[in-house]
Amino acid sequence: MLVSMKLDQFLKWIGWVSTGGEAKHLIRSGQVCVNGCVETRRGRQLKKGDHVVLGVTEAVVPDNVSTTT
Repeated sequence: MLVSMKLDQFLKWIGWVSTGGEAKHLIRSGQVCVNGCVETRRGRQLKKGDHVVLGVTEAVVPDNVSTTT
């Protein structure tokens, strides 16, 4: 079951960034794409199957995303 996750949280969860500030900078500077479109909203809600790209690295949002650790 998918638990809603924001784009900035996903970048941290997947390990592409260490901090929320780093995620915010990458997103706001237009370096992150979601489903082929540049995304500048760090609060963008992701859902199962969304494709997230940072540079040459790509990930697909799985159905077991969880914001709890």
